[in-house]
Amino acid sequence: MIRSTLTYIALGSNQGDRSNFLQLAVDEIFERIGDIQSISNVYETPAWGFKGDAFLNACICVRTNYSAEEALKILLEIEVDLGRTRNQSSGYSNRAIDLDIIFYGDVTISSNNLHVPHPQLAHRKFVLLPMLDIAADVIHPIEQVSISKMLKATADRSEIQKVDFKIKKPQLPELPLNYLVIEGNIGAGKTTFSKMISEDYQAKLFLERFHDNPFLPKFYQDKKRYAFPLELSFLADRHQQLVEDIGQFDLFRKFAVADYDFYKSLIFAQVTLQQDEYHLYKRLFEAMYKELPKPDLYVYFYQKTDRLLENIKKRGRDYEQSIDVEYLQSLHQGYMQFIRQQNYLNTKVIDISEIDFVNHRKDYIELLNKISHLIS
Repeated sequence: MIRSTLTYIALGSNQGDRSNFLQLAVDEIFERIGDIQSISNVYETPAWGFKGDAFLNACICVRTNYSAEEALKILLEIEVDLGRTRNQSSGYSNRAIDLDIIFYGDVTISSNNLHVPHPQLAHRKFVLLPMLDIAADVIHPIEQVSISKMLKATADRSEIQKVDFKIKKPQLPELPLNYLVIEGNIGAGKTTFSKMISEDYQAKLFLERFHDNPFLPKFYQDKKRYAFPLELSFLADRHQQLVEDIGQFDLFRKFAVADYDFYKSLIFAQVTLQQDEYHLYKRLFEAMYKELPKPDLYVYFYQKTDRLLENIKKRGRDYEQSIDVEYLQSLHQGYMQFIRQQNYLNTKVIDISEIDFVNHRKDYIELLNKISHLIS
């Protein structure tokens, strides 16, 4: 998966329950490709390029983390799932559903399977007209003209009529809270998931600032020597961030999401510090912890140790490659002990060992639904 990209997709159907096929396609695109940003009106148009029944056509804008090639592969799968059978010939034919990528950001692609922008866009009024509803000012990356100007210039004079049917926009589950914490062991995916939530819900994002900690690489080389300065530096930085940032909510954000909780400091310290160091550290921690805002929901992602090690290796941070199974298991036990002892925080454990919310959007939505249910 790659960075989020706005993608415009054209939909058409001229067989069976045409409006239902359009709605089903949009629902599947939402669940399998990305969040639907906008949906055009629906237009009835004559068959283009062959003799056939009239089409219902529409266009949507989708924000996706998939590449254009990956998105196309999923679109073809959706077509098959909705009953489309492709003819062996290269000509046009009746079809229950037809899905085409029109724009993928401002990227141009020319391959055996994919051409973006769609090469026939300027000649297809049944695509330009619904595109006008949602992307009138979008500039064609090759022609360097807007959709509105392209529609005015097209030679296609087909009679196209807007219909009353409206495609319903699918929605992510509601997360009615002020402050959500996603926790987990090293490599569990808590930071990635927090970023995804922040983008999809326009939530204020708070990430642990481990990249700036000069003691972290040294710690993995010599744990005994650098454990105490490392944990103290994390303690001070986490406290400063939570006091200054979490305490001042952005009025234009729905809620705040963080990829760590302050109590993480004590969990890690208990594993890494010597007994006398830990007792001193705990006194400092307890004095700081009292004044900090507490999350409405604390979610711990449980991930199998072998998957944690795979994720750590995959992200390629040199100083993390010496992390061993025993250290990860000790951290997990510390988290479990903390969660069992809680009587004032709303803490929940979700097993994510058998899902891949990064590469499979359905898993991501399923995870959001679980969190939504925990809130309600």
